[in-house]
Amino acid sequence: MSFGASGRDIRGEIVRELFLVEAESDELGWQERALCAQTDPEAFFPEKGGSTREAKKVCQTCEVRVECLEAALGNDERFGIWGGMSERERRKLKKRAV
Repeated sequence: MSFGASGRDIRGEIVRELFLVEAESDELGWQERALCAQTDPEAFFPEKGGSTREAKKVCQTCEVRVECLEAALGNDERFGIWGGMSERERRKLKKRAV
């Protein structure tokens, strides 16, 4: 074991941190394949009253649309276009599901 000045198991902490990062990256791997990652992020977070048309158009052909929407619903995202839906549309979807 490798202990630091404070007596902590530094090597163990590093290994645990690496496992957490790896698990997180597996979980969020869909984001790397998302079409929105290749476009202007401002389109997905328009000013109040701004158009969402372009962002939703990108989402229509995105291979990870379902994963994106599930993540937004699971994380209760309050802003932006996720999975082709606005916050208001996601809220309505949640209400119908209950």
